[in-house]
Amino acid sequence: MRLRVLPGGGGPGTTEMNKTDEELLEELASGHEISIGALYARYAPIMYGMAAQAVDRGTAEEIVQDVFLAVWKGASSFDPAKGSARAWLLQIAHYRIANALRSRSRRPRTVSDADSDRFAEAPDPSPDPGEEAWTNHRRAILRSALEALPPPQRQALGLAYFEELSHGEVAEVLGLPLGTAKSRIRAGLAGLRRQLAPISAALAILLAVGVAVRLTSRREELARDDRALVMLTSSDLVALRLTAAEGVSPETHATYRYRPNGTMAVLTLSNFAAAPSGDTYRAWILEPSGWSLLGELHPGADGRAGLIIEGPRFATRPQALEITRESARAPQPAGPVIVRWKPETP
Repeated sequence: MRLRVLPGGGGPGTTEMNKTDEELLEELASGHEISIGALYARYAPIMYGMAAQAVDRGTAEEIVQDVFLAVWKGASSFDPAKGSARAWLLQIAHYRIANALRSRSRRPRTVSDADSDRFAEAPDPSPDPGEEAWTNHRRAILRSALEALPPPQRQALGLAYFEELSHGEVAEVLGLPLGTAKSRIRAGLAGLRRQLAPISAALAILLAVGVAVRLTSRREELARDDRALVMLTSSDLVALRLTAAEGVSPETHATYRYRPNGTMAVLTLSNFAAAPSGDTYRAWILEPSGWSLLGELHPGADGRAGLIIEGPRFATRPQALEITRESARAPQPAGPVIVRWKPETP
C-alpha cells in the first residue's frame, strides 16, 4: 500500500495522536491543518482495506486520497449531533467506493489474497510439508467461500470483522437500517459456514485412509472454529471493545465477543505492536474471585491475533477485561495494561 502525504497535512505529533477524532475534526475546521495527519494515520489503513475489498489496489489508494482531501476541505460540515466522527469518516469512504464502482460499471471484486490469508494463517509457525499443504488447501477453500458471497454480504462482513466496526457503525457507514445490517452480517457468516463444510469433510476422508496422522489436532480446531462461527452468526451476539490505555497508540484495540447464555467467547487484537523479546501479551477477565487468565496472544506482522475460549463462565458479561504485556507467567496481571474494557459508571 503506497499512500501519498496530503498537502499541508505534515506528520501527526504525540499531542494530536492523543486527541479524539471529534477534537481533531474541530481543530481541522479551525485551520489547524496538522490534525489531518493524525486522522490519516488512524483511518487510512481502514479505508484502504474497505476499498480493496471492492476495487483494485491502485484505485483503492486513489479513493483514500480523495476521502482525506474531502475531509481536509469539509471538516466544518461534520455535525457531532448526527453521529460519531468515525461513522462520518467511514461514510465518506463508502460513498467514494460506491462512486468508483458505478463509474467503472463492474462488480466488486473479492477480498484481496493478503486479507483472505489473514483468516487462514496456520497457528503452527513451522509446519511440515504435509501440514503446509493442508493449510494451503484450507486457504483455497476459504478464498472460494469469500468469492461466493453476494457483494452486500461481503461488504457488511468485511466492515464488521475485518475492520471490527460494531453493527451500529456498519449500519451508519452503509446507510442501512440496523436490522438490515445485522441480517447481511449473519447471512454472510452463515454462507461462509456452508462453504467451509468441505474442509471438515476432506479432513475426515484423510483421517479415514490414514494419510494425515498428525492432523488429528486439526480436527478439534476445525470443530471449535465451526462452533465459533455458529456463535458469531447469532442475533444476540454482544461485542465489547477494549480501548487503548494511556500512552498506547489509539489505534491499538481488541474486541471481545460472546453470546449471553452461551459457552464461548472470541477475542481479537488489532494494531498491536510486536512485544519486546521475552515479553508476551496476556488476556485477563475479572471474575468474582479476581483476575483470571484467558490466554496468551502473539500478534503477527499485521498487528492482529485471535483467541477462541470456551466454558460456562463466558455466558455472561464480564466485570472487566484487560490485555497486558508480561515478562513472566504470573497468575495475576503485573505488567503494563495495553487495552482494557470495563462497564461505564453511571
